[in-house]
Amino acid sequence: MRFSALALARGAFSFHGNWPQLWRSPEPKRRYDVAVIGGGGHGLATAYYLAKEHGVRNVAVLEKGWLGGGNTGRNTTVVRSNYFYPESARLYELSLRLYEGLSRELGFNIMLSQRGILTLAHDSHQLKMLARWLNAMHLNGIDGELLGPGEVRQWLPLLNDSPTARYPVKGAVLQRRGGIARHDAVAWGYARAADTLGVDIVQNCEVLGFLREGERVVGIETTRGCIQADKVALAVAGHSGVLAAKAGFRLPVTSYALQAFVTEPVKPALSCVAVSMATGAYVSQSDKGELVVGGSLDLYPSYAQRGNLPTLQAVVAGLLELFPCFSRLRMLRQWAGIVDVVHDSSPIIDHAPVKGMYLNCGWGTGGFKAIPGGGLVFAHLIATGRPHPAAEAFTLRRFASGALIDEGAAAGISH
Repeated sequence: MRFSALALARGAFSFHGNWPQLWRSPEPKRRYDVAVIGGGGHGLATAYYLAKEHGVRNVAVLEKGWLGGGNTGRNTTVVRSNYFYPESARLYELSLRLYEGLSRELGFNIMLSQRGILTLAHDSHQLKMLARWLNAMHLNGIDGELLGPGEVRQWLPLLNDSPTARYPVKGAVLQRRGGIARHDAVAWGYARAADTLGVDIVQNCEVLGFLREGERVVGIETTRGCIQADKVALAVAGHSGVLAAKAGFRLPVTSYALQAFVTEPVKPALSCVAVSMATGAYVSQSDKGELVVGGSLDLYPSYAQRGNLPTLQAVVAGLLELFPCFSRLRMLRQWAGIVDVVHDSSPIIDHAPVKGMYLNCGWGTGGFKAIPGGGLVFAHLIATGRPHPAAEAFTLRRFASGALIDEGAAAGISH
């Protein structure tokens, strides 16, 4: 015990200088088999599964800032698979099942907490919607159950159940396997595992343009020089449209800011994730005791990783209608992620219109919960040239054929 305390003190006073690196920081090579642009969860998971599942190890992950500094570090950490359409349920359930075994697979604790997620109904119409949603979940093989008002109060004893409550609770759908995971641990775990398999993770490497031979992309111009690659994969979330424009094509993607907020830490007060269909607010409690609060999109296009006061006011007002006892908590910090939304609120996992390039984008507000599954199916597409069975419906062809997968209501709130 004395030795452990001494080692801890030595590490602290060295300003982390004695801490081992989890992954290398190599100089980029001149050529790779695959260059994955985007050092967030999806990019890192893609590189990991390319190496692990397909033996493609001459891979670079290029990140313009620091690893996990985009949407992966700017979300509310919720994981779930309670989607409506069979195509979505198949993909998000794949991701949730991978999450359930991810700490063991990566040898890194991602702090998955399957505490359950409750989607609350506040009138008879919302209750009927939830019942329909639950029936679809069961048809898709997804776990879920419908709770009455009394059962909801057992899960959320602090919920406002006053006879004069503005939003009385009529019931809820519960997915017990839903919950939260530590966002930066997911990125770090994938980074370490990918690095162990030989993947180069190159930070502070901004993409300036693309190298071409005829109609094919054969490399990338970056702030750290030109990098040739047989295949180039985009996994850059809200900046998908920007890089697509650099490659000479346009995506059906609009970028918005999605804000979230954190309160000061308090003793355990919430045992699950709670989502209100009426107020648009959702809340969970972190392992540190902070309340993590989110709401709807800022519905104007933006690339700003910051928020605004009207959204803060609306989200907090919705939260306090449900939990008046939180009114005296202080807000510690606020942030926004840049989410890429397409017309049907479902992702695009496909070949790009330019040869040699692949797309993983359009996850909107569902990107974090889809990291393992998104990385797995994207790696399959890059390695084999064919869509993974769980992602066959999520190609660009659906926008021409009309076979859209409209999951605009999949969060239970307005996005």
